Amino acid sequence: MNSLKTLDLVTKKVFLIGILLLLGIFSCKNKNEDATDLNQSEEPSEETTLGTKNSISKILSSPKSDELFLSDSVKKFYEKKEYLPTWSNNKLREGFIETLKNAEAEGLYFKDYHGNEIEAIEGSLNSQNNNEKSRYDILLTDAFFKFSSHLLNGKTNPQKIHEIFDLPKNRANLSVLLNNALAKNDLEIAFNELRPNNPVYSQLIVSLKEYKEKLKDSVEFKEIDGGEMIKPGMQDARLQKIKFRLMVLGYLKDIDPFTNDYSQPVQDAIKQIQLENGLLSDGIVGNSTIKLLNIDYKARYNQVLANLERWRWYPRDLGEHYILVNIANYHLEVIKDNKIISSHKIMVGTDLRKTPIFSDEIEYIVFNPNWTIPPTIKNKDVIPGVRKDSSYLKRKNIDIYSSNGELLNPNEVDWNSNKVRSYTYRQKPGSSNPLGKVKIIYPNKHLIYLHDTPSKSLFARNSRAQSSGCIRVENVMELVEYLLSDQSDYNSGKINEILEKGKLKQVQMDQRVTVHHLYWTAWIENGKPRFTEDIYNYDEKIIEELNKVSKP
Repeated sequence: MNSLKTLDLVTKKVFLIGILLLLGIFSCKNKNEDATDLNQSEEPSEETTLGTKNSISKILSSPKSDELFLSDSVKKFYEKKEYLPTWSNNKLREGFIETLKNAEAEGLYFKDYHGNEIEAIEGSLNSQNNNEKSRYDILLTDAFFKFSSHLLNGKTNPQKIHEIFDLPKNRANLSVLLNNALAKNDLEIAFNELRPNNPVYSQLIVSLKEYKEKLKDSVEFKEIDGGEMIKPGMQDARLQKIKFRLMVLGYLKDIDPFTNDYSQPVQDAIKQIQLENGLLSDGIVGNSTIKLLNIDYKARYNQVLANLERWRWYPRDLGEHYILVNIANYHLEVIKDNKIISSHKIMVGTDLRKTPIFSDEIEYIVFNPNWTIPPTIKNKDVIPGVRKDSSYLKRKNIDIYSSNGELLNPNEVDWNSNKVRSYTYRQKPGSSNPLGKVKIIYPNKHLIYLHDTPSKSLFARNSRAQSSGCIRVENVMELVEYLLSDQSDYNSGKINEILEKGKLKQVQMDQRVTVHHLYWTAWIENGKPRFTEDIYNYDEKIIEELNKVSKP
């Protein structure tokens, strides 16, 4: 009996322990489920609300809006969207900040787009109150507009750098682009529409990266002295430095640099570097070649930077049929449907009479042209020439006309009077006429055109900044025949007949061809960087302006 009672008590204890264990298990399970729910609720959201409508509205109507680069554009943008925050999508916002940080890859700088402040705020975003987050949202929008405007038209003002820069600004509705990009969660849609679509631009970005890497590993360039020309077969102590430089630049290898001889491999390397940099590829080491060899990687890096900026200035659409003039490289190309039809050497304006940058459409061609002397040459050359020598006009075959078109007798003109500056001076066709046999006219306020020249030997020179601003074209008759090739009445035979008569003849253009006068000193050709001399010293001015920090 006692044993039964004992067993009963044991059974009851076991039962109670079992119940307690079950309760513990369920209790732990519930606690774990609660913990799981808590962890799930703490997972980061895809959005961080940046401020409120009221805060954004108040900030934009306060003096704080003066801190913005493009306050008017920002205000209009938020007004249209009823002051709702723009940058709450974390992934989109972080991607935009990363794009700004990488802007240096195309020659722009994070610091110019509130960079330092954006980086600091993004790092402490969770501790920001609504007003601070609202201001941050506005700063990001302002940064978008500023960066976009730089992609579209460059950071610098080309009219501040050039004496004459007469190209219209590129246009885009930045608010529409931003809204479209936000709707598709892809800001690159906007940036790709704004960036230059010319392949030169994308190639220069690659080149900039390469020169940045070279800057890290480059050895110091020791100056090579100028002096007498070094010709093949000669001995010269400077050849040791020249060989080292060619080896560093990748034009020469597997050669003993510690000799003074000008061997064939060195000649070949010199010819190659001359060819790639717009010099006469003759293997003769003159001061132009020495100057080229003395250009270090930092200078080349800056040159690429300057040219990236140029292509942001230039028109996005050059057309389907055009003549592209590179003033700096003394070169002209005819391009149709993205194919090069022909290439020509050219002569451009001197440093004192620079060829301007602009575009216009060809209207007509003049055979056996008179030369109406432009104001600069009239005032600086012709009038002083007549004052010194009364036979000047007769020798130069120049007639003068009053303001009403009356032909004047030079012997009856008071050359000490200021009135002589108001007369028109026109040189007749002939061997002394600097326009040669033809000129190609695209009427413009700069009085610039393409033309022939009697001084054809000048095309053999490396430096061809020889004109008074207009552009002299080598083999210009080939260009003229092409421009009139759509008019059967003006085949080569007919053109020669017109020229032989020696009388002025004007022919209207039928096909539409635009002439673009541009200027660039770095590009990629056959997969390799190409550079040409900065004949008007514009590159340094661009770099100076690029290095200035943008201010509101």
